[in-house]
Amino acid sequence: MIKIGRWEESEYLMISGIQHFIFCRRQWALIHIEQAWEENYFTTHGILLHERVDQHDIKEKRGDTISVRGMSISSYRLGMSGRCDLVEFKKNEKGVYIPQFDGKYIPYPVEYKRGKVKRDDSDRFQLLAQIMSLEDMLNIELSEASVFYHEVRRRTSYSFTNEDKQDLIKVAEEMHQLYDRGYTPRPKTSKKCLSCSLKDICLPELDKIPTASDYIKERIKECENS
Repeated sequence: MIKIGRWEESEYLMISGIQHFIFCRRQWALIHIEQAWEENYFTTHGILLHERVDQHDIKEKRGDTISVRGMSISSYRLGMSGRCDLVEFKKNEKGVYIPQFDGKYIPYPVEYKRGKVKRDDSDRFQLLAQIMSLEDMLNIELSEASVFYHEVRRRTSYSFTNEDKQDLIKVAEEMHQLYDRGYTPRPKTSKKCLSCSLKDICLPELDKIPTASDYIKERIKECENS
């Protein structure tokens, strides 16, 4: 097997894991390293939503646009692979030649999410990973894509810069480092814990319980001050 980039294909991580990683590094490690998973309303609804759009390699042509669902993708720069919910190939002479479609097209990924626009970069970076994968596979430079949010029932467009791509490469490197070490970060409690499907496995409240050494240090400190 010819190695392209830093990682062998057998070492590729899941693109879908980026959203978990940005949301909470511990959540990502519990799912992707320790193979722990629990479903709640949010994850179940998300799975059902993707079942409706994730028809693998289904193609549909409307005018100058060819829509492909469930397209397999991978990025040698990120060392990741996965599937796109939807890629719209828009006919354009400035695009890349696609032999299967016998013409030049610019690919435009569309990700489907159950909720609405998030405050963090979890959706943006997952979408960017799809863009970078298509770039690596088709030797083309891309900068735009969309997320369809089911709660508001409309697309939100995102634009990306080369600086964004470098930032994601750094995130991917951190993910690979943690995965190779098999390391699960300690919990950091926040409001996000309330909606996390793994809160009963993660048990973030336990991180607030002082250890035996902390207890002894506190008692010694009290004695010194008395």
